[in-house]
Amino acid sequence: MKVFQLRFSDPGRSFYSSGDKLSGSVQLEATQPCRVSGLRVTAAGCARVEHRGGKNRRSRSQEVEYLKYEEELRLEEQLSKDSDGCFLLQPGKTYSFQFGFELPAPGRLVSSYKGKFGYVRYYARAELDRPSQHALQCEREFEVEEPLDVNRPDLLAPAAASKQKKVTCMFIPDGQVSISAQIDRKGFCEGEDISINAKFENTCSRIVVPKAAIVAKHTYLANGRSKVLRQKLSAVRGNHIISGMCDMWQGKTIRVPKLKPSLLDCDIIQVDYALMIYLHIPGSEKLVLELPLVIGTVPFSGVGSRTSSMSSQVGSLGSQAGSLSSWSSFPSAPPSYSNIHRDLRVDGPRTPLLHDYDGGEDDDEEGGLFMRAPELYYPPPPAYSEVDQDPVNPPQVVQVF
Repeated sequence: MKVFQLRFSDPGRSFYSSGDKLSGSVQLEATQPCRVSGLRVTAAGCARVEHRGGKNRRSRSQEVEYLKYEEELRLEEQLSKDSDGCFLLQPGKTYSFQFGFELPAPGRLVSSYKGKFGYVRYYARAELDRPSQHALQCEREFEVEEPLDVNRPDLLAPAAASKQKKVTCMFIPDGQVSISAQIDRKGFCEGEDISINAKFENTCSRIVVPKAAIVAKHTYLANGRSKVLRQKLSAVRGNHIISGMCDMWQGKTIRVPKLKPSLLDCDIIQVDYALMIYLHIPGSEKLVLELPLVIGTVPFSGVGSRTSSMSSQVGSLGSQAGSLSSWSSFPSAPPSYSNIHRDLRVDGPRTPLLHDYDGGEDDDEEGGLFMRAPELYYPPPPAYSEVDQDPVNPPQVVQVF
């Protein structure tokens, strides 16, 4: 055989979904007269998990089938039979045999996936039978992506939680830290921004750092045993919080990077996402709070579509949501030195005041907070206006310098 290949009708298509039709052709060309007895096309899709675990590091594997199709192509339409019932391929001539089938209805397929301990794989295979010889095979993979709409009512509902932790030093109480956080919905797509409202309180003697990250959890199941992998994908951080102080995030954003959608319907592989909001505490374990996320394929349609779902959740959020929503009523801060466009950097040496070590999770070039010697004159902050609220006398604008 000079040519034996399987082609799809739309080679540029990136993926298929439930109910789509997949079609193509099998092309044959021989360099000399060749006898064949049959040609068939099969399509299959399965999820497979394989990992080692336990004291003996025994290998465990499990497989689940999601697609199976077989079609016998009609060679007699282009080839003639000989006395033995075989078909003869003439040299120098290319033969093309068409095939096509429809993928199962929604709910029966799961999206393609490839991970460390398992995969979900779909492929079409052509098999050419030859008398008195081994059959020839060729195959081509195709991607399946099931639609996941983030505009579902359960994914439009907000998520909120709070957590606190007592800090000790050599078994001596050293105050506590706490986190309260909320996001306006659970469902997001690639490229969307997650708006975070959070409050951090620090009553211990240490300087803590608030951070947030999108994490993925891959769960593999085989023979009743599970293997879980966690992966940190993107992160943001806030300002250091000294002892006795608190900090608030009002709409701090973190962008969803390029991710595969959540895999929720597979029997042996599951991919979940979460927004992890945490406090880094020097010399102690982090205080970690997680809010569930679902990464979908159908993007968010707008604010109006989630009004009813958000209003139905007000009672369940309780005081947490009330306190978080009230932060927006705080007055804006006066102008700061950052509004003065002047280079005030010091070229002298910097003395480390605090090393922020977070177990290698952050990619910041500078690991700590530094103090600088005041070698330059700092001008006063820019002026801003204050309005006298006396109801008797008319309001007067007072310039503050």
